[in-house]
Amino acid sequence: MADEITEQDMANAIRALAMDAVQKANSGHPGMPMGMADVATVLFNRFLKFDPAEPGWADRDRFVLSAGHGSMLLYSLLHLTGYEAVTLDQLRNFRQLGSLTPGHPEYGHTPGVETTTGPLGQGLTTAVGMALGERLLNARFGDLVDHRTYVIAGDGCLMEGISHEAISLAGHLRLGKLIVLWDDNEITIDGGTDLSVSDNQGDRFAAQGWHVQRVDGHDPEAIAVAIELAQASEEPSLIACRTVIGYGAPNKQGTSATHGAPLGDAEIAAARETLGWPYPPFEIPQPIRKLWLKAGRKGARARAAWEKALGEAPAATRTAFEAALSGKLPAAFAEQMAAYKAELAAKAPRVATRKASQMALEVINGAIVETVGGSADLTGSNNTKTSQTLPVTADDFSGRYIYYGVREHGMAAVMNGLALHGGVIPYGGTFLVFTDYARPAIRLSALMGLRVIYVMTHDSIGLGEDGPTHQPVEHLAALRAIPNLAVYRPADAMETAECWEAALQSDSMPSVIALSRQDLTAYRTEVPTENLCARGAYELRAADGDAKVTLIASGSEVELVCEARDRLQQAGIPTRVVSMPSWEAFERQSDAYRRDTLRPDTLRIAVEAATMLGWERYVGDTGVTIGMTAFGASAPYKELYNHFGLTVEAIVEAAKSRLG
Repeated sequence: MADEITEQDMANAIRALAMDAVQKANSGHPGMPMGMADVATVLFNRFLKFDPAEPGWADRDRFVLSAGHGSMLLYSLLHLTGYEAVTLDQLRNFRQLGSLTPGHPEYGHTPGVETTTGPLGQGLTTAVGMALGERLLNARFGDLVDHRTYVIAGDGCLMEGISHEAISLAGHLRLGKLIVLWDDNEITIDGGTDLSVSDNQGDRFAAQGWHVQRVDGHDPEAIAVAIELAQASEEPSLIACRTVIGYGAPNKQGTSATHGAPLGDAEIAAARETLGWPYPPFEIPQPIRKLWLKAGRKGARARAAWEKALGEAPAATRTAFEAALSGKLPAAFAEQMAAYKAELAAKAPRVATRKASQMALEVINGAIVETVGGSADLTGSNNTKTSQTLPVTADDFSGRYIYYGVREHGMAAVMNGLALHGGVIPYGGTFLVFTDYARPAIRLSALMGLRVIYVMTHDSIGLGEDGPTHQPVEHLAALRAIPNLAVYRPADAMETAECWEAALQSDSMPSVIALSRQDLTAYRTEVPTENLCARGAYELRAADGDAKVTLIASGSEVELVCEARDRLQQAGIPTRVVSMPSWEAFERQSDAYRRDTLRPDTLRIAVEAATMLGWERYVGDTGVTIGMTAFGASAPYKELYNHFGLTVEAIVEAAKSRLG
């Protein structure tokens, strides 16, 4: 009978599915799912607010498996609690091409997976963003947004440097609805954790403002009491769950042998006997299945009550809430941007594009109340704060600006969490060179298809005296190599506005907007009838006569090629200029548009203050690239451009020498 089934039996169902699926795939990680099965069972059976019938219910609790290698824990839970798509056949096809059960959880691929995890520490930090998103929307919409974020993290998650950034920020903001369940099993791939770490993790979390508890991770009642106390805390909570990795496998449990390899038929047979689980692979007895499905159905009542509350909310509140969750831009946004661009055309301001970005943001943040900005301790340099964005603090979450501190990696992952939570559009800034620190989270933004906007200023040797440690050289090429990431490098204030508009309209792709420190001439002085930057590249200056040369550049180097164009025209060489703010947008254009823009019948010369890797695709075999071949140096920026040969003279000479 179902009422005779214990949570131990329910947990053993997870253990059995995990070891069977890994064995069938001949690949995977059975140890963590078997070790954390008791913790997960208590969480899903007694506490987690969710409804498998509506995986995207806005006020559900979020569950993040930061230790994503233990994905069979999550897939087992999804199957057992009634997520229709996650069938037994999907578990049988664990780690196989096309299945809903890939080796690590993937957001947007499997219903019930809240975020892509696998790179350790990312899930924990993304969860901080989710918990922060809950607080921001609660401040705006009250009890319509009232849920918790739970995380299962492993030793590796807490070793990764990003975990320090994450828990420090969460403690500072007192994100009391964030609860981390640490799989404290003292085992890593190489062996015991004592090989590489002797931290007192509880003390570390406590020192950073967390509520900390330690429990036996195989004692359901102790786990339940700890979660109840964590729920009552006004601080984020760490529950250190002392577990045995591979629990139930009598000869391998407690060792690294269970971490990342199938247990083997003999050990699985022994585990079945030890656990009292006499059932064939992938078979779940009906009484146990019935109890798990009951756990999955409990959330339906909470969801119905929430939907009733939403329906009874004032019309303006309901409309605003639904608009925020939809992610759609306001209908008036395009008109407001058009008016702003007309103003830019009339005034033609000569400003750095980082300043132009702030000017655009002043319009954007006034039009779109869902934008939430921030900076990794470079607010005054990134120009990411506007008049509408008051600070977010632990005492007041009604603001729209986050001081992330010197935490570039953490900022990027938190923004992923904000985007995943929904209801906000996050953007955040640092120097372009520090995308190196943020890159793993930027990659996950792209992999998940999130609208996260990275405002990356000081985009070249043009930043000047700070020198080569701060001058990005290879970074544009590295970012352009990431699939599904739009990289924009605008040349003036008009292009900056257009790049911002394109980034905001890209609701399934993150964007990097690379911006200059130095002032740049306004070349776009006509009121635009379309967003030319959304095309990726376009003819900025036509040739006088039958074009012989096409000069292509992005960002600050557009100024150089425009002047070089004028000199070549004076020398009797008809020359045109193409501004190329975004390779990715350009590649989406038709073959005919790309051919007409690049003009393969002309000598093509590309100029960019960066390594020129990749530009050969646009200049062809007979073309020329002019850029950086070494790291930068410390000097005023004009001297640096001369020193490294990024000059009008060099461009003119390259054209003349190739034309003969």
